[in-house]
This record gives sequence, structure tokens and C-alpha cells, in this order.
Amino acid sequence: MPVRGAAPGASAREPGGRRVKLPKKVIEELRVEPGRAARLADRSTRSTRATWLDAHAHASPKDIAEHELAAFTAELAAAQELLFATDAFSVLVIVQALDAAGKDGTIKHVMSGVNPQGCEVVSFKEPSATERSHDFLWRCAVALPERGRIGIFNRSYYEEVLVTRVHPELLDAEHLAPGTARGDALWKERHEDINAFERHLHRNGTRVVKLFLHVSEEEQRKRLLARLEDPAKYWKFSPSDLAERAHFGEYQRAYEETLTATSTADAPWYVVPADHKYLLRALAGGVLAHVIGGLDLRLPEVDGDRLAELERARAQLEAEAPDG
Repeated sequence: MPVRGAAPGASAREPGGRRVKLPKKVIEELRVEPGRAARLADRSTRSTRATWLDAHAHASPKDIAEHELAAFTAELAAAQELLFATDAFSVLVIVQALDAAGKDGTIKHVMSGVNPQGCEVVSFKEPSATERSHDFLWRCAVALPERGRIGIFNRSYYEEVLVTRVHPELLDAEHLAPGTARGDALWKERHEDINAFERHLHRNGTRVVKLFLHVSEEEQRKRLLARLEDPAKYWKFSPSDLAERAHFGEYQRAYEETLTATSTADAPWYVVPADHKYLLRALAGGVLAHVIGGLDLRLPEVDGDRLAELERARAQLEAEAPDG
């Protein structure tokens, strides 16, 4: 009979044994249901409608959120070991947002407990000449995580239906083939390509988790201003930040259409309120723990021959112990 290994005990649990996870109603609220509009204008950038941070009356919402985040990071660390051991799935996390929404900080805090050897973060900037010589999915396809690993895309191929939509002049550098659709027809085709690509990934064992960090225009203004008021943050500011901020409304409309068109059963979008960083990080961690937990990973089965081999190895090592 095969012997199935027990799951490690490092998953996110409170002292009483309760597993810490986001309530189902919160997950459902954050998720953009396939076939339905994203409704960004109706979604809060500051909180969730479903309550979950008032479970402990003695603590502030911030304290509770930080406690939950710590539990989620512990669960992700345990899940990563199982992901590597089973070598059957990979996880791709796509983080999209406007400038100053908190992408870098979210990645840093949520993945703080994960072994760096099993996780890789790729940040996609302006495409290089080589990248422009390929189709718009190519540069992300070659950076996909291997089985057993977690890959995080800080921006992604979605830039090609967001930035290029707000700045269509950028398409001129892509040398699109004659007859390629333009305008609304192009975005529709690219949405279809993305859905097909993510369906292909899902069928081949890559689970795609897509997070849109939903920040308000006023909170973005405050964060950009903070970069100019603190010498330690000067390096974070770029003149292009202000230029892009002038297109805030256009980006919101582009995101609205893209999230609506590309939230699918295989790869749904989660819209995470981003005005409060402590809330953003806890929710992002909870969503990742929810998706990876849904894989129901277990340690690989050990058959009789393998078990006997392990017992012989253990006996040999014990026999090598020095006398006395």
C-alpha cells in the first residue's frame, strides 16, 4: 500500500487550531465574476463591504490585518514546500496597478516568508527592441515559472492592452503586420489572445492569480507627494509619474474593460482596495492563500520499495554514529 505523507504543520493556524483564511464572502466580493462587468467605479478603494477585521474587539483593524497577513505568509511558506515537493503545478501571480498603488510593497510583504529559491519576481518595464520584435505575449511567456515554483509578474502582458490603449502611438514601435486590427478591434483581439493563453496555462498546470490594486486618485496624489517630501524616496519619483497621472481616468476606463473581458473561470481577477496598505497586503495574502489552498496539495506518495530504501539509508546513517 502506498503511504501518503502528512501535510506539514506550518500552515496558518491560530493557537486554538483554527485555520486563518479570508471569509468566502470577501473572496467573492473581490473577484470579478466571469461574464460580469468589473464595476470599478462601484468598488471601494478603502475597504470591503463584507466585514472581517472586527472579529477581535480588543484590536484595531490595522493590528488584525497585520496578524492575518502574518498567518497568510506562514501558510504560503508551507504551501510553497508542497508545491515544490509535488512538482505538478506552478503558480503565476500577476500584479497590475497604477503608479504608487503599492505593487512593490505588496510583493515584498506578502511573499516575505517564501523561500527565494522557489519564487521569482519579474518586473516588466518598457519593452526592449528584441521584445518588440516578438508578439506581445512573448517576453512574459519566456519568464513563466517552472513546475513547483511561484512566479510573480510586476506588470505583465496586460500593459499591452492598458498603456498602449492610453498611448496608441506606442504601437508604431511594435511593427505590427499589415492588416492588423486597430482601435477597439485590436483590444478585443488581444483580450481573446490573453484568455486563450491563460486557458492554455491552466490546462498545463499553471494557476494564474491576477490582482488589481485599486487605488483612488486622491491617495495616489498623496503617495506621489510623499516621494517628493522625503529625500529617502526621491529615487522613487519620475517625471513620467505626473504625466501618467494626467491620464488617470483613461487608465480606469481601460482597466474596467480589460478586467471585464479577461476575468475567466480559469484566471479570474481580484480587485483589492489599495488606499490602506495594511488592508491591501492582508487581502492580497489571503487571496493567494485561498487559490493555492484550493490545489489541495499533499506530499508525494511513498511506495513500499521507496520506503524500504529510506529505511536502509536511515539504518546505515545510524550505524555510522560514533561509539559512546
